[in-house]
Amino acid sequence: MCTRVLWQDAGDAVVVGRNMDFAHDLLTNLWKMPRGVRRDDGVTGKLSWESKYGSVIAAGYDIASTDGLNEKGLAGHLLWLAESEYGDRDDARVQLSQAVWLQYFLDNFATVADAVRWVRDNDVQVVPLADPTGGKQPALHVALEDATGDSAIIEYMGGKAQIYHSREYTVMTNSPTYDQQLELVKKFEGLGGDAPLPGTTDARDRFARASYYLGRLDRPSTQLEALAAMMSVMRNAAQPFRVADPGKPEASQTLWQTVTDLTNLRYVFESTTRPNIVWVDLAKLDFSAGQRQAKLDLVGRLALEGGLSGEVSDQFEDTDGMTFLSVALEEQLIAAAAKQRAAQDRLEAQVG
Repeated sequence: MCTRVLWQDAGDAVVVGRNMDFAHDLLTNLWKMPRGVRRDDGVTGKLSWESKYGSVIAAGYDIASTDGLNEKGLAGHLLWLAESEYGDRDDARVQLSQAVWLQYFLDNFATVADAVRWVRDNDVQVVPLADPTGGKQPALHVALEDATGDSAIIEYMGGKAQIYHSREYTVMTNSPTYDQQLELVKKFEGLGGDAPLPGTTDARDRFARASYYLGRLDRPSTQLEALAAMMSVMRNAAQPFRVADPGKPEASQTLWQTVTDLTNLRYVFESTTRPNIVWVDLAKLDFSAGQRQAKLDLVGRLALEGGLSGEVSDQFEDTDGMTFLSVALEEQLIAAAAKQRAAQDRLEAQVG
C-alpha cells in the first residue's frame, strides 16, 4: 500500500510525494486541524495533549489521519507494512492508537529530529485497531520529513520501534522491512547493480523505480515545475485500477496521490477516481486556538459535475471535529456488529 518519495533539492523547496494504494475506497476528505485541540492516545487516555501546531490532513473514513502537513513544515504518511509487529498491548507503556499515531506527530513537533527523540525517549507502543470495513487489521509504518529535508521511517518489529533516521532515506514503499529494501534496491542498474529496472507493481519494484527516477529529476526553476516533476514520479510508481491480490488489500490500485511543498506549505491532492487536482495553501488558513476544526468534503464535492479544482482553502466547512477511532469506539463497533449478526441469525432461523 503506497509509495513515498522525498525530493530535497526541488529548486528552492523540499517536496514530498505519496501514493495511497488500497482495495477499498477510504472515503478520504481533507481536514483543517487548528491549534489548541484536546486529544488523547485512543487507548487508555493516559496520554493527552493540546495540539501545538495546526495541520491539514487527509483522513481515512473520517476516523484516522493517513497523510498530512503541519504549519511548521513537518509532514507524515502512513503506509502498509505487512511484517509489522506491535507486540502485546502493554498499558504501562506510552501508547498511541494507529488512528491518532500520525496526528500526534503533526500536533506536537516541528522537526523530524524532535519526533524521533520523543519516540526513543518514551518507548512508544502503537496499538493496532480493526479495519472499519471488516477487513484485515491494518499493519502500518510511518514516514516523516520536514522542511530541512530530514527524514525518518518508523517501523515496529518485535513490539519495538525500529527507526531509520537520515536524509538519505528518501524513498519508502512496503514489504519487506526497510533495512531489506535498502539492500535489495542496490542490485538494479543505476542504483548500484546491473539488473534492469523492474516494471511490476510489487513494492520492491516500485521502490527501485521511484529511487531511479528521483535521482534523475532536473532541478526545477519554479514551484509549478517542482510539483509537476514530483507528480510524474508518483504516477510512475502508481498502481492501475485492478482487483486486489487475495488477502492483500494493500496490493491494489492507487486511490489518490499527494504532493507537498514543505517549504512553501502547499498541500496538493489528486484523486484517481474523481480526477480533479486541488491544493491548499496553509498560509491562507486560520489555525489559531479557538478555531473550529473544518472539513473539505472531497467525497461529495469531487463527485459533482465539474467538481472542485485549484486552491480550495476557502472551501473548508466548520464542524464539531473529527472523531478518531479508539479502542473504546472499536469495542462498541465490534459489539454492535455482533448484535447485528445475532439478530440476522435469529431471523434466518425463524424463516428456516
